[in-house]
Amino acid sequence: MKKSKSENTKEFIIEKTAVIFNEKGYAGTSITDLMGATGLSKGCIYGNFENKDEIALKAFDYNFGKITQHIKERISAEESSIKRLLVYPHMYRNYYKYPYLQAGCPILNTATEADDTHQQLRERVENALDFWRISIENQIKRGIERKEIKEDTDANEFAVVMISIIEGSFMQAKASRKMDELKLAMSFLEKMILQLEV
Repeated sequence: MKKSKSENTKEFIIEKTAVIFNEKGYAGTSITDLMGATGLSKGCIYGNFENKDEIALKAFDYNFGKITQHIKERISAEESSIKRLLVYPHMYRNYYKYPYLQAGCPILNTATEADDTHQQLRERVENALDFWRISIENQIKRGIERKEIKEDTDANEFAVVMISIIEGSFMQAKASRKMDELKLAMSFLEKMILQLEV
């Protein structure tokens, strides 16, 4: 079914403003930024969205969706559970290759800003983290069932630590503007994953 002009305009606004929200955050993004990114007037933008909140929420969903889709495609290309888990450190080590990650991880960027100030954005982050954790847990459980991963592996514990390593190293890399900490952490994570192998 063909999309309406309004639907196409909404998608265009979200796509063009998603990177701005990820770079500048919710509070730091102004209507002028949105107009500059889209080339549209204030009236056109707010004719398609109720307010900045609505655009910010859709932009977060867009950014998280891009990452999720990319990881899903790479994981689906691997049969081994260990290789599927290794997709994460391989991807995040080379995050600068992906335009939607160059401003940083949208989960981390949004979490640090929205924890106390924007309830809906905080809930979006919480749901994204739950989705990510469960996805990793499922890969580990799959590996245990296939006898590729040690059966005494605590899937929840490993997933929580894995996400913490990725997000923590991303934060350090962003703060220092150096890749050293991120590369070191991703190498450590690779070793952790390889130690799961039967």
